Amino acid sequence: MKWFYIDTSITDGDRRQGPFSIDEIRNFVNEGKIKDETLVWHSGEPNWKAWKDYPEATEAPEPTEEELLKQTIETLLQSKLSRKRFAGFFVRANAFIIDNIILSVVGAIFLYLLSLTGFIDLNAVTEVARQYIEDPTSSDIVTKALELPGMSTFFTIWSIVQAAYFIVFHAIWGATPGKKLFHIHVEMAGGEKLSWAFSIFRFIASIVTQATIIFYGLGYLIVLIDPQKRALHDFIARTRVVHDPIEQKFNKEV
Repeated sequence: MKWFYIDTSITDGDRRQGPFSIDEIRNFVNEGKIKDETLVWHSGEPNWKAWKDYPEATEAPEPTEEELLKQTIETLLQSKLSRKRFAGFFVRANAFIIDNIILSVVGAIFLYLLSLTGFIDLNAVTEVARQYIEDPTSSDIVTKALELPGMSTFFTIWSIVQAAYFIVFHAIWGATPGKKLFHIHVEMAGGEKLSWAFSIFRFIASIVTQATIIFYGLGYLIVLIDPQKRALHDFIARTRVVHDPIEQKFNKEV
């Protein structure tokens, strides 16, 4: 199909320009040679009419082979980038170790400050800790620790601090500092952000998982066989621990 247009910039002679293909006409539109009111005609049309009145004026041009190839590559890359990658046992364990190191350091500082006030006898605590290191299987170590002046209060406060640590970090950022270090985070089964209610619920469920340590830690070990790498508390709270999207990690590094 051959197209023609009237070039109003020509003041003398034949102002009809053509023939052109539709792609050439569109190029002229992009260049500003053809405007909405420019008269255009192609074979089969009875009369000239403004370019804006042609369906081709609002239709998107057919993509070229190069554009199609580019779109296909971008689609495949986006699909790969957005695919969920569940965090396995070892990366989760390492993140948990980092979190507990942080909590231990803070706890040691807190314990030292309490000893300065005379609320806790740090020497007695150190002695109980030494006995635990020498014989971690001893059944009366916990009892001895709780019998020390001020220790029951310390353990109560410290349990609240630990709960707040995991609940707050998961509810606000979806990940604790340990998880952020390994670029993983917690989300709901459908990919939604963890709410405060589910962050609290997940922490309570994690206590159930910790209780399975007496059964060889089965609550944690199921991560090794579950396709979505879920621990027992993930099943209970309907959560998943996943790697951060690749493009998100790239942007952070840049």
